Amino acid sequence: MESVVGISFDNNNRIYFFNPNKLDVKDGIDVIVETERGLQYGHVVTSIIEKKKESLNLPLKKVIRIATKEDLKKYKSNIELAKKAMIECQKLIDKYGFNIKLMDASFTFDREQLMYHFLSEARIDFRSLVKDLAAIFKTRIELRQIGVRDKAKEIGGIGPCGRILCCSEYLSDFDSVSINMAKNQNLSLNPTKINGACGRLLCCLSYENEVYDEYRKGLPNLGDKVKYKGKEGKVVALDILKRQYTFLTDEEEYILVELDESTK
Repeated sequence: MESVVGISFDNNNRIYFFNPNKLDVKDGIDVIVETERGLQYGHVVTSIIEKKKESLNLPLKKVIRIATKEDLKKYKSNIELAKKAMIECQKLIDKYGFNIKLMDASFTFDREQLMYHFLSEARIDFRSLVKDLAAIFKTRIELRQIGVRDKAKEIGGIGPCGRILCCSEYLSDFDSVSINMAKNQNLSLNPTKINGACGRLLCCLSYENEVYDEYRKGLPNLGDKVKYKGKEGKVVALDILKRQYTFLTDEEEYILVELDESTK
């Protein structure tokens, strides 16, 4: 087990785990932490807890210190400067005629890096844009292209299930999702039913797919011709989790078959 503390950033629902570094960090306080980007200002959302090492991405980054009033003042200043950075970047985008949509801008706590996220259908040479931005803000500039799934993750929202979007709450990586998963689970292929807020296939289609693979074993597919107790017909309905199917005989009779019974 590993002692960790859960921290979120900039009102994002996602929780990141850090090494508390022997500090008395409690739920509700603000801290300065070490990240891959540099120092960041974060909000503690869990007190120190124990988690299994295999569930963590070790080695963990550390909490540097509990935030002071001066740290909070600098953090708020960074937010205001990031708003200016958005305006300046948009001016340059218009100047160069880049066909992109700027999503956000953020400074690391120490202002050693300014990062922009943007949406674009094509790859673009941003060297001139980066050079101009670096001259204005005197720091390292990073432009990161994101996809529509990343956009949904950044913005957040409510999914068709009525819960907070998985991507904005806890997903750290996007697993591959295919239309075959929807077919495997016998779902309607209506885009309004199987697409998420991002317009792409629902991430949750992958959650139970292995279970459906297992429960499907031995079941026929819709439209298959089957024989059961001397009668023949075409499969017209499936209940995968109950391992049942219904077929329509040539005599227009509907017959429900439980798989275990049909294999006796």
